Amino acid sequence: MNKLVIGNILYRPVRSAISVLAVAIEVIMILSIVAIMVGQIQGAANQTNGIGADIMVRPPNASNFSGLSDAAVPAKIAPEFLAKLPHVAVASPTIAKLDTSGAVQTIFGIDYPTYNALRPFVFLSGGPPTGPDDALVDDLYVRSHHVGLGQTVKVLNHTFRICGIVEHGKGSHIFVPIHTLGSLNGTPDNASIFYIRTDHPKNQQAVIDEIEHTPTLRTYSVQTLAEWMGTMTPEHLPGFTIALNVVIAIAVIVGFLVIFQSMYTAVMERTREIGILKSLGASKFYVVNLFLREAILVSVAGVLVGILATQLLKLFMDARFPTLTFYLTTQWRLNGAAIALIGSTLGALYPAWKAARKDPIDALAYE
Repeated sequence: MNKLVIGNILYRPVRSAISVLAVAIEVIMILSIVAIMVGQIQGAANQTNGIGADIMVRPPNASNFSGLSDAAVPAKIAPEFLAKLPHVAVASPTIAKLDTSGAVQTIFGIDYPTYNALRPFVFLSGGPPTGPDDALVDDLYVRSHHVGLGQTVKVLNHTFRICGIVEHGKGSHIFVPIHTLGSLNGTPDNASIFYIRTDHPKNQQAVIDEIEHTPTLRTYSVQTLAEWMGTMTPEHLPGFTIALNVVIAIAVIVGFLVIFQSMYTAVMERTREIGILKSLGASKFYVVNLFLREAILVSVAGVLVGILATQLLKLFMDARFPTLTFYLTTQWRLNGAAIALIGSTLGALYPAWKAARKDPIDALAYE
């Protein structure tokens, strides 16, 4: 039977190749969309985890993505209230501003002394900002935008000079003075999030309790970094899982229709062959098994091509767009393969059953 299956596939190389390519495209669609969507969450989590803070204090209207919101609260809350609480080692006011002009990126407006005190920047070249128009960028930003020390970058239609290049993983890829970013935002003395480092991890809850019992800060959202990291999953983000499932469903439908069409055409083309097999005593199960094996073999080839092509796509994305996290995991490779195989098998069931039900006399007389 296996020789017959392989012979049928090789006898029609163009149709077989198109079917393999269609399944491969299905796998590429699933894995690449998942890798980009989940990568945005994972990238934000990894960046925030590298800031060095233990606690995040955010206004009530702040987004879960690193406090993205309008800088609507006074930055002086950090030195006048948060920094004076027991067990607080550092309190740093920050603006996290989403910039959609050109490439979508998050700009951090920082108070350099306190932000650096959370966890020091690792400088690859240059040094700290000394003026209101100085900016720090990380190594991924340099690779992505092809800029260097001393050159200028445009942020919110304002020109900044790159004064230092740092290692990535500190919350953002570009950092500018908080007062300058606030002025560009129309809120020069405000912040959108406060990062706190405690004097010891065991005192985190005590600091949180102090913040929640301070009248000025009672309405603010307070979370440890560990708690925030736990929420950065698709299940905790509104609409994310739905969007992901819709994309996967579309990919499954594509794979299903392609295999269905391919197998249905194969049944029509091989009517006399089916008649010969049944006249020689082949059972319905034998005929169904024959067509399902062919569909599964084509699907497996398509899955392997799709996974390999997605891996090549990942290498290209990492080289061309280093600031975009392309999060491709082994689990999702297996998920994508399983989804494609199941969809293809379902697409082959009806054509296989139609072939099995053919009357051998009618099939032999078919022209």
